[in-house]
Amino acid sequence: MEGRRRKAREVVLQALYAIEVGEVELPTILEYLLNNNELGERTKSFLVELSQKAFSHREEIDALIGKVAKHWELRRIATVDRNILRLAICELLWFPDIPAKVSINEAIELAKKYSTKESGRFVNGILDSIAKQVVEKHEGKGEEQ
Repeated sequence: MEGRRRKAREVVLQALYAIEVGEVELPTILEYLLNNNELGERTKSFLVELSQKAFSHREEIDALIGKVAKHWELRRIATVDRNILRLAICELLWFPDIPAKVSINEAIELAKKYSTKESGRFVNGILDSIAKQVVEKHEGKGEEQ
């Protein structure tokens, strides 16, 4: 399952990156990426849901990144790293079936593969901090999120 989800995360990263850099619409890039990657139905479903949620909650996610990334303006974070953070934070907030540790580790692997060697530590630091806030919020307010 994780291998398929890892591939889905890579495709979601491509989609988010293309939207930001190429100013492409989400449905257009998703259609292209789904047609040009061999993916099973469950993987496609996860990919589409993650893409849509990460995109639609982008402002909320970016605000969280801004609060945690001290001394870093959002626009100064590398585009790849910013989009890795967006998809991982989306998982942390809206995919309770995925353990936080898995989302964080997958994001670190994406950073190592697609960004600089320092990006893994940067991504880990931001996500670890946000994950702790999510857990505190979840524990403090019951099931409310």
